[in-house]
Amino acid sequence: MDASNNSKGVALMATAVVVGTVAGMASYSLSKLVGDLVEAKRRVTEYEKEKKRMAEQKTTKPKDAPPGTKLPSVAIDEVYLWEVEHLSSRFESEGMGVVNHMHGVADTSSPLPSDAPTFLRFLTNNGGNDGSSSKHNNNKNPATKTGSNDYNKLIGIHECILADITRTPASSPNQVQRSTAYVRAGPRRELHFHPRNVNAAIVTCGGLCPGLNNVVREITNSLVHLYGVEGKIWGIRGGYKGFHDPRYPPILLTPQFVEDIHHDGGTVLSSSRGGFDLEKIIGFIKDKKIQHLYVIGGDGTHRGAFIIHEGCMERGMNVAVAGIPKTIDNDVDYIDRSFGFASAVEAAQAAIRCAKTEASCNLPNGIGIVKLMGRSAGFIAVHATLGSGDVDLCLVPEVPTVLDGKDGCLPHLMRRVKQQGYAVVVVAEGAGEELLGTSAEVDASGNKKLPKIGEFLKTQIEDYYTKHGDVATVKYIDPSYMIRSVPANAADSLYCMQLAQNAVHGAMAGFTGFSVGLCNNKMVFLPIPELVSTSPRMMNPRGRTWERVLALTRQPNTVPKRQPGEKSYDSHAPLLR
Repeated sequence: MDASNNSKGVALMATAVVVGTVAGMASYSLSKLVGDLVEAKRRVTEYEKEKKRMAEQKTTKPKDAPPGTKLPSVAIDEVYLWEVEHLSSRFESEGMGVVNHMHGVADTSSPLPSDAPTFLRFLTNNGGNDGSSSKHNNNKNPATKTGSNDYNKLIGIHECILADITRTPASSPNQVQRSTAYVRAGPRRELHFHPRNVNAAIVTCGGLCPGLNNVVREITNSLVHLYGVEGKIWGIRGGYKGFHDPRYPPILLTPQFVEDIHHDGGTVLSSSRGGFDLEKIIGFIKDKKIQHLYVIGGDGTHRGAFIIHEGCMERGMNVAVAGIPKTIDNDVDYIDRSFGFASAVEAAQAAIRCAKTEASCNLPNGIGIVKLMGRSAGFIAVHATLGSGDVDLCLVPEVPTVLDGKDGCLPHLMRRVKQQGYAVVVVAEGAGEELLGTSAEVDASGNKKLPKIGEFLKTQIEDYYTKHGDVATVKYIDPSYMIRSVPANAADSLYCMQLAQNAVHGAMAGFTGFSVGLCNNKMVFLPIPELVSTSPRMMNPRGRTWERVLALTRQPNTVPKRQPGEKSYDSHAPLLR
């Protein structure tokens, strides 16, 4: 009887548990269903509200507003322009009343009023710059003449390019949102110099770079063909020392002389480091009656150009000094890229392909190493790596080089060789200073001499394999100077033309102490002091570019965590974002 009662009790308890469980599940399901219905209703209500808001916005939207939704929290309240010094603040304009036209194209549209002073230029068959190639005419009916054409676009006062094109919502309603802006490059309506009086000089300084001849050629052609300059255009040989060293006499540049130089690498003017002597350079400018000085070089060369500009201003000399940024390492700040950089990256591909061939065909454990230029910035190495797609390890100055351990590059290389049978390494010449130390020696430009990272890495790889009872077949390729000595490719050739033409436009309009560059894909004039203040720039090791390298090579990321007070890599330049 007791056993029977116990059995009934257990059954009742089990039933109660089952009923309770089912009831609980039902209650939970019902609660969830109700919650889902409430959430769905809330979403429908929010959607209807947003739909109504957008409809109201469309009805209240000004007719001239662009397509899209207005973002109230994204705005620019204040714009600060990097102004470029203008010679008219110190000197009377020689081109007063002269209207800027293109040279050598029939004037078939938009003629000036018959009473407007005009400056018409006509090309002869020889196209030279000795005075026979142009004529000045103050005819009051320019529409009856041929040989000039109105520019499609003349740049107005305070026309500018915004630096901060990436915008984020304001953190508070009262936050003032600011942006830097650059002076837009291009031809101006009024000229500061009369073309018949202009003598010009062009100098190339520092190391070689693809496109130097293109820039020299296009400056010469722009002065002659766009402005009809009748004075002499001097090519200064051997960098700054060419202004005063009798071993390097200047050469006279004409369109005929520069006609085919863009097909060759290097510079027809030759180049060198050092040799800056302000008094002797000023003496040359006075002796040759130079009014335009075009200086092609990196941040150090630009600092020298600004000293020349200040020297001219202190001596009351009406001279426009214009810079064109040149750096194979792409380390001049603010500009999108330097000319010749794309050509150098392209030239590096051949070396990387050879390294892959050597590594994949030499047994056992083939590894190819390519050392590329990049003293303090690894832009060439990084972009050559990304452009190739065949690289397993990329080492740059901005990222610490770790040899062994869980984040070591040597274990990573061994893994890659085991996986695919070979590995390819690209290393920038300035990488690994934390391992090799910093040299106290410098060259004529003040650049420190770099330790031999390529040879060091080759030895370390071989020793690492020996330590693990194996053998590595390591082939080392150093194409450093080859990639900077090639002619400019098509993209760089176009870029060089834009730089040169706009440098001439700026100088003819009377701007001075400036450099020209591409910022946010627009040509701008940059004051030299601002341009060089943060140069040389470096790649952002916490930016998207380095992320792409890590995704491609699958190497360990050795970038340390950000420390308090550490330098920020924020920049307007797209390559640093």
